[in-house]
Amino acid sequence: MTNKQLNITDSRRLTGPNLFWNKAGAILDVEILGLDKDRVITLWTKHCRTLLDALNWKKEQITHRIYEGGASLVISAPIDCLYAATEITEAAWAVTDNELNDKLVEVEPIIARLNKEITEELNPKLIALQKAAAHKKVKFLSDDDDISLGYGETCQVYAVNNLPNIEDIDWSSIKDIPVAMVTGTNGKSTTVRLASSVVKAAGLRCGITSTDYIRVGDKILDAGDYSGPGGARTLLRHPETQTALLEVARGGMLRRGLGVNQATCVVVTNVAEDHLGEYGINTLSDMVKAKFTVRQSINKEQDLILNADDVGSVNFAQTLDNTIVWFSWNADNPIIQQHIIHGGKVCFIEDGFIIYHDGTQKQSIVAVKDIPITFGGAAKHNVHNALVVTAMCRALGFNNATIAQGLKDFDSTPENNPGRGNRFDFNGITAIVDFAHNEHGLALMAQTIKDMPAKRRLVMMGQAGDRSDELIQGLVKSALIAVPDCLVICEMVSHLRGRKKGVIPKIIHDYAISQGMTEQQIIHAEDTVEGTKKALEWAQSGDLLLILGLTNREKIIEILTQVSQSG
Repeated sequence: MTNKQLNITDSRRLTGPNLFWNKAGAILDVEILGLDKDRVITLWTKHCRTLLDALNWKKEQITHRIYEGGASLVISAPIDCLYAATEITEAAWAVTDNELNDKLVEVEPIIARLNKEITEELNPKLIALQKAAAHKKVKFLSDDDDISLGYGETCQVYAVNNLPNIEDIDWSSIKDIPVAMVTGTNGKSTTVRLASSVVKAAGLRCGITSTDYIRVGDKILDAGDYSGPGGARTLLRHPETQTALLEVARGGMLRRGLGVNQATCVVVTNVAEDHLGEYGINTLSDMVKAKFTVRQSINKEQDLILNADDVGSVNFAQTLDNTIVWFSWNADNPIIQQHIIHGGKVCFIEDGFIIYHDGTQKQSIVAVKDIPITFGGAAKHNVHNALVVTAMCRALGFNNATIAQGLKDFDSTPENNPGRGNRFDFNGITAIVDFAHNEHGLALMAQTIKDMPAKRRLVMMGQAGDRSDELIQGLVKSALIAVPDCLVICEMVSHLRGRKKGVIPKIIHDYAISQGMTEQQIIHAEDTVEGTKKALEWAQSGDLLLILGLTNREKIIEILTQVSQSG
């Protein structure tokens, strides 16, 4: 007998533009096993429409997304009643469940309860301010506690429970600042930090959000992962922010939607198979759609900056009518060439220089060898990042000379870009610390190491336990692109995530052996700190070390800093 299950796996508010549309709402993630998904969703949609109409929410929309094992059920809703909106989706689900089990439910008491919740949550002043801001083309942000008008120095913030009258606001005093949003599987943090160097070269104070901190100018406002909506709002409301560069992570977009509904330009650096299986995002195609949520924050005339070397991005872009700016390592990339023919903007490498084509003429920006983070061009992923920054900063209004200066000024030190290509030179040895944690990112770093001159090469690695055996093997395959003479395998006790100690190192060890490495080339370590020390014991003058600091990054950098200073 088929096991039939209907379960709610998550119910949450979507506070901004999201995977489904560019407005707020509520989402119900459900498990549907042993039943016809289309039938279940049709019933839920019917009951949801009944409730919405009865609650006088007749203009609100309903949609859904089916995935393996379940579905996401979504409604749009006013921003002042999002908690009530989640109750509506859940109530419609309860009625659906009962109907499928041949049970009748009295809808009137449900409607009365929902009406009461909506009435308690209503905030007419909030909706009026939202509409007035849209009419006056003033940036508007909201959360549970505050709403704000404008960005940066002229931003005005008000408590949600103490909002002003529209006529009491000096709308003409509220100004805008340039805002870029950057997402992708790899390169987000480096891109926003590299671009901040361009903003600094222009004499402006740059604010950035990232997975490490919120920063305005040289001042870190708070440390931690601020790549979600909360970090974006905090930065845009800060009076010292003159240009904002926002790292946007997949998790925040799927969980709550975008924290910012109006940007100047957006970037998708690349899309690879990482973090699959969360929020119903189970395939690479799903992940591409999720990453492209950022385009909800721009209009059709603003620049959507995309990777012409990324197949998923190229394919998805064919369905869009945005103004696309393509970037590529290769001038002869067919996407680049076709876009030029049609008068589009592109950025690429030609004869060792970054070239920006504005649709009418080709402009040389800077030599790749003069950009420190490219390691003379060997770090192709950072060449990509420099291309992204060039296109992004042009969209933000910076000139070519300023962009070139900013790219040349930025060095990927632990202070500027912690854990992303940090280079240490000592006693004829070069060590590079990087955060590459998925197959795509590590393949790029390993190729960088392979392309740099060295007598011998070493890779130190580990992995978290929530990755499948296949993904871990894929990571090892990427590491072996460097053709290492030594592989240091580290246990990551703090990241076992359900696995037993020793299991991940054994998977890495066995796959490395199956790919041609010998037992003599492999060193095991209890953690990444011990692994770093063993790597230094192995190293001789002329050697190149890739240290993947997925844990204990600060301690690893401290060790290498001390060695390089004493050496």
